[in-house]
Amino acid sequence: MRARDARSRAKSGAKSARAKSGKKQTSDAGTRKKAGKPLTKTDARKAKPSLHPETALLKRQLKAARMREEAGAEILRAIANASGDAAGPLQLITETTARLFKASSVSLQLAEGREFTQEYRVGTIAKRVGSAYPRSNIKVGGRKLPGTVVAESRQIHIPDLDHLDPSMSDFPGLPHARAGGARTVCGTPLRRNDKAVGALIVFRDRLLPFTVDELALLQSFADQAMIAIQNAQLFNDTQQALERQTATSEILRVISQSPTDAQPVFDSIVQTAVRLTRCDLGFFLRCDGASYVQVARATPEGLTTVTRPPEQIDPDGNFPSRAIIGKKTLHLPDWSLIDLPKFELWIHETFGIVSSLYVPLLRAGECIGLLVLAGKRSNFLGEREVALAESFCDQALIAIENVRLFDEVQARTRELTEALTYQTGSSNILRVIASSPTDVAPVLQAIVESACELCEAKDAIVYLRDGNDLRFNAQHGPLEFTVEKWPIDRATVAGRTFLDRAPVHIHDMLSEEGNQFPEGQRAARRIGVRTMLGVPLLREGESIGTILLRRTEVNPFSDKQVTLLQTFADQAVIAISNVNLFKQVQERTRDLEESLQQQTATSEVLQVISRSVFDLKTVLRTLLESAAGLCDASICILFQSQGDLLHVGASYGGTPEFVEYLSTHPHRLDRTTVAGRTAVERRTVHIPDIGADTEYGLPQSIKLGGWRSIIGVPLLRDGEVLGVLDLARPVAGPFTPRQIKLIETFADQAVIAIENARLFDEVQQRTKELAASLDELRTAQDRLVQTEKLASLGQLTAGIAHEIKNPLNFINNFSALSAELIEEMNDVFENPTLDEAGRWKELDEIRELLKSNLEKVVQHGKRADSILKNMLQHSREGSGEQRMVDINALLDESLNLAYHGARAEKPDFNITLQRDLDPDAGVIELFPQEITRALLNLISNGFYAASKRRADIGDANFEPVLSAGTRNLGNHIEIRIRDNGTGIPPEVKEKMFNPFFTTKPAGEGTGLGLSMSHDIIVKQHGGRIEVDTQPGQFTEFTIVLPRAGNLTSARKN
Repeated sequence: MRARDARSRAKSGAKSARAKSGKKQTSDAGTRKKAGKPLTKTDARKAKPSLHPETALLKRQLKAARMREEAGAEILRAIANASGDAAGPLQLITETTARLFKASSVSLQLAEGREFTQEYRVGTIAKRVGSAYPRSNIKVGGRKLPGTVVAESRQIHIPDLDHLDPSMSDFPGLPHARAGGARTVCGTPLRRNDKAVGALIVFRDRLLPFTVDELALLQSFADQAMIAIQNAQLFNDTQQALERQTATSEILRVISQSPTDAQPVFDSIVQTAVRLTRCDLGFFLRCDGASYVQVARATPEGLTTVTRPPEQIDPDGNFPSRAIIGKKTLHLPDWSLIDLPKFELWIHETFGIVSSLYVPLLRAGECIGLLVLAGKRSNFLGEREVALAESFCDQALIAIENVRLFDEVQARTRELTEALTYQTGSSNILRVIASSPTDVAPVLQAIVESACELCEAKDAIVYLRDGNDLRFNAQHGPLEFTVEKWPIDRATVAGRTFLDRAPVHIHDMLSEEGNQFPEGQRAARRIGVRTMLGVPLLREGESIGTILLRRTEVNPFSDKQVTLLQTFADQAVIAISNVNLFKQVQERTRDLEESLQQQTATSEVLQVISRSVFDLKTVLRTLLESAAGLCDASICILFQSQGDLLHVGASYGGTPEFVEYLSTHPHRLDRTTVAGRTAVERRTVHIPDIGADTEYGLPQSIKLGGWRSIIGVPLLRDGEVLGVLDLARPVAGPFTPRQIKLIETFADQAVIAIENARLFDEVQQRTKELAASLDELRTAQDRLVQTEKLASLGQLTAGIAHEIKNPLNFINNFSALSAELIEEMNDVFENPTLDEAGRWKELDEIRELLKSNLEKVVQHGKRADSILKNMLQHSREGSGEQRMVDINALLDESLNLAYHGARAEKPDFNITLQRDLDPDAGVIELFPQEITRALLNLISNGFYAASKRRADIGDANFEPVLSAGTRNLGNHIEIRIRDNGTGIPPEVKEKMFNPFFTTKPAGEGTGLGLSMSHDIIVKQHGGRIEVDTQPGQFTEFTIVLPRAGNLTSARKN
């Protein structure tokens, strides 16, 4: 206390001296400056003593800073040299803190979770507190200073233990610290990732609160302590990772050096696992589903001999079985806490094992092995060690898979080598097939040669079916061949194979097995054959031959050789089919070339028909020329039917005399000519030699035409003969079926050409008739539209007549009253009994009445004038002017006109009108005359529907109602017209806006009202109209019109 007071007085004196010195210097300097003279040495000596206290303070501060820097450097050196042990740097930080801060005692404590696990203490106070409250009694978040510092992760400064803050009065450790001599205390958190993990507690045995700089320096020391801890942890982690990586690389090296044997890998894994996890016993088990057996075993001293027999998998009898069946890691850190099976009791008693780990090896979900680590101390394995053991199991699985794959690859290699040999033989045969598409003999020879070589047969023979026999086609080998063909029966292997359509394999022809083939057995005994194999040649499930292999010793063929011979049989079938197909393709190619020529000619004729629909002669000339060219005909004549005769319509070929003769001698419809006979029979008539035909009766035509073979094809349309197409040749001989079919095609095309020309003429005539009908229809439609307008005008006129009646009555009444007032005025003038004042008083009253009457006459006159103007506008043609209109007034006027028009038409008509006019609807730009017409149509339809419903139901209490309303939609206006009438059925609703569609009885409607309304609203005004209806209940029309801006484009539409 005294030291602090002295230091305070020294600081105050220094400040006072500095203040006085500064004042004097300023004054002297100002004086000197004013005098224009520099400071003298005497002045400087006088000023020097005032600097001594400040210099001493700076020196002390500099010394303290150097001490802090040296301490920090010493701590950093300790951290750098600590490697994996943080205890040294932490103890040094504790001691340095005590020295630098003149602390009587310092405590540094580290926490894990809620427990404090390590502590470093200097001084008696810290030790006394530690003995009073052991580390195990201090919890993070408890009511002890270290726990609070860590829990709240903040620095707690207690300046005076004699005057505690009430929030800390219940800290039990602080009284012990005060009893030990502490007066000032500060706790500083050690933070890692912004989370406190420890506390640095500093005690002073005197009342000396920590300054701001000292508190910051304490936090710096706490941060350095955290750096020391993290460096040690990082070093240890790195060391462990390095050890594990080294072990992993060693195991991988063993795996790479032992691809065919997994045992070295098992040995390496158990040795490495024992060393890195510091366990006392490790062994590796292999599983086969029902049992497991040890394959490797190690202790800290090295590998040991495996002597135990296989154990049955029994989860009740031992822990390994539980891990195998559970297929997941089983960690038992402390056997003393669990019941041990019989086997583990023996392990515990024999080896002292109290902790174990079992890690299964899983392949495709099945356990194939188990790594077991056991120790003589509890909890010797942490999470990292368990993860390491699991990684070892992964490596063991790799080794097992490598060996399995190696064995599979070896087996597969042998199979592939054999398959390659077979494929080489097959490819050789395919190459022969490709090089001999027209001859099957080289292919069959290559097949028997390859079959002998690859199937290790003495010889090979191919038989192909020839009627009821199997005929020899190819053979390779030294064995005798004596028979060219065998009957297809079951007495030989070849015949049985052919009939059964399946391979026949006889291991020994001279055994009892061969007795079922008597003919084949005799031949085998003579030639010396013992083993035989027959495979059928199958095409689409049917046998076409047999391939036969023979051996002179009893040596059955393998399954692969049987399969290979079946492949050779398939290739033989392919070769035979290829040759047959090649011949068919060649023949088909010739047919296609001919068909292409015919189709080309047909296409050309069709093109001429499509281009020359107006010119029948050109079409027929092209058709006859093509037909004659493709069918090798010298003459081609097309006759057309005219009554009972056939006249020449077109011709190609022949002499001019012959054509002239035919033109002047039309054929009759009888059998004396080919054309007449064809027309009579309505079918193709083909005469290969006309000289042999006894019915032909025009020898002159044969003489002039010079032809002998002739064919006639009728031109038919719906069974009617339009003509006949004749083709003739100068030599006798038939036309081929293909030529006959082609001639019939040309005949069909001729019919098409003739019909096209006829239809074109008819279409032209019909088009003229339709044009005239269209003009008449348009005229009639215009009349109907005008009629609809006049009907609307008539209804409008009736309503206007009723409307105009009231204002005219008013005008008449007020006019008569005005005349009476004028007479009264004259009487006043002529009354001598009235004085001047009385007279003027009477005149003023009469004048006011007269003025009021005349104003009402003018008002009702304007009303009548307005009604007449509206009538004139509706009676004019066209749409009237486009202008801004009050939509509410327009709708209200339409309601009145429609109502009075209906009343004028039917005096007993009555309906309730309901108005729901939006006052904000305002004005809208439109054609008032057209919109009024549309509204009148909709309102009149509503009147009709409501009245009809009352008539249909016959209920006098039914009240027809029609409501009309408007609504402001911003840039649009909505109009709704609703009636409680008959409604509109769905089938009518779909067509209601179509022109001329109406459901009213004849004479009551033209069907144009709704159509015209739709056009006015949608097309003319760019709006839309929708209808909502329920038959027998109501109908509501909704009209939405743009307020302005769309009328120009709508008017164009």
